[in-house]
Amino acid sequence: MTPSSSQTLDVDWVVIGSGFGGSVSALRLAQKGYSVRVLEAGRRFADSDFAKTTWQARRYYWMPRLGLTGILRMTVFRDVFVVSGSGVGGGSLGYANTLYRAPTAFFEDPQWRDLADWEAELQPCYDEAERMLGVTTYDAKGAADEILEEYAHEIGVGETFRPTRVGVFLGAEGETVPDPYFGGEGPDRTGCLRCGSCMVGCRHGAKNTLMKNYLWFAERLPVDIRPLRTVTDIQPHGAEDGSQGYIIRHRPSGAWLGRGEQTVRARGVVIAAGTLGTNRLLFRCKLSGSLPRLSDRLGYLVRTNSESILAVTAPPTDRRDFTRGVAITSSIYPTPDTHIEPVTYGAGADSQSLLFALLTESGRRGTRPLHFLRAIARHPRRAARAARIKDWSRQTMIILVMQTLDGAMRLKVRRRLPGGDVVLTTEQDALSPNPDQIPAAYDAAAWLTEKLRGTPQAVFTEATMSIPTTAHILGGAVIGSTPENGVIDAEQRVFGYENLLVCDGAAIPANVGVNPSLTITALAERAIAKIPPGSKLRSLGGRVAPHP
Repeated sequence: MTPSSSQTLDVDWVVIGSGFGGSVSALRLAQKGYSVRVLEAGRRFADSDFAKTTWQARRYYWMPRLGLTGILRMTVFRDVFVVSGSGVGGGSLGYANTLYRAPTAFFEDPQWRDLADWEAELQPCYDEAERMLGVTTYDAKGAADEILEEYAHEIGVGETFRPTRVGVFLGAEGETVPDPYFGGEGPDRTGCLRCGSCMVGCRHGAKNTLMKNYLWFAERLPVDIRPLRTVTDIQPHGAEDGSQGYIIRHRPSGAWLGRGEQTVRARGVVIAAGTLGTNRLLFRCKLSGSLPRLSDRLGYLVRTNSESILAVTAPPTDRRDFTRGVAITSSIYPTPDTHIEPVTYGAGADSQSLLFALLTESGRRGTRPLHFLRAIARHPRRAARAARIKDWSRQTMIILVMQTLDGAMRLKVRRRLPGGDVVLTTEQDALSPNPDQIPAAYDAAAWLTEKLRGTPQAVFTEATMSIPTTAHILGGAVIGSTPENGVIDAEQRVFGYENLLVCDGAAIPANVGVNPSLTITALAERAIAKIPPGSKLRSLGGRVAPHP
């Protein structure tokens, strides 16, 4: 940045979004000596602000135009039902604290394998991400774990049963202690209560959300975080390639007709608005002419980890409590490319039962509704049990099934709204479509149904329309070798522009096959490490040194 250009700018860098990629970017850029402003669409939460139960819709769900400013965002497309996070801290506020490294197959995907020795280069970045996020191995076994382990042995894969790697402070239950992670420089922490409510929002200070690490230190440099601001446009300021900076327009989240719009001018921009937010913003900028050089590959290679979320509810006479523990406590591999985890939302999440319906395996996209109605007619008592709400969380074992098998779809613009907003839709990849049903998931659910003498369910979109659910939507602005096969390069810089990066799940170029948060964090550490230092390096002490 030249002195003359800096006089026309408000900050050095704007980071759009404060999830895993955005938080890494904000802290590391500030440590390099840059002034940083974070624009986050969601609200800021203290631990006590999170919903006590999922019935507290205003605190749990994100629908700002209806006055709901919680942490869970839900989006239904033609081919997938997406749940994602919202708030200062992004997906870390409501994710399942599960932090795995990607398997080797991820790094060997042809989309990016020739651009770097990814597995080797990301090793120190994974190390740093694990340190910052406080990753540890879960230290207990609950009812769901015991059943999952039994299933693993029965199908001949007992050796694959493992406790989960989690980002949770597993100290003495309920005991608050000085920061145990960063030599006393971080916030006080409270030992996990094993209440299972991690995905509703941890009210106790045990979950290692980004507000407890990356953002905690970023704000002390200081980084300026502005919540409830939705970015609507990014436009080069001066030179068409952005080398002289950008003008970023943003408005209050949920505002109508552009009310309350503001602008900020910055040398560079990191887009980390979550996969859907990033794709939506980039499409808007491309169609409006603000960023006309964006690759025509925008929206391609969108993946979901090939997921299925099923559940089995035990009868009321079964006294086991499936909510005891953290959100995800163990996993198995029934096949090398299939990963199964037990999931809980905690005892206060009975309203989540409204998102599930009687499991129906027959039929596909066009015929599933008829098969669903037929199943209800043939099994009315089972359908009634599947609609049960009381004590649903305590007596239900949810399973999350993910695969590394390749399958993709495309995000594209369905229509443009007045004011420039875009409505996205999905289109299956013709050669390798995202699966709408995973046989291994239904096999596991059938075994659990017999074991528990329970009632099988699927998320209502899968049960009624054969539309699977994912909490891990990825891609659309992926890493590639050229603009002809990607939107960003190997250093996550947008092709055709200077100082414009994508550092969130939208950048992921292949199917991770496990919970992707740690991989997004590691990739962001690598990308920001490539940016040269600014004029004044800043330090928070040796315990929070920037990645070299």
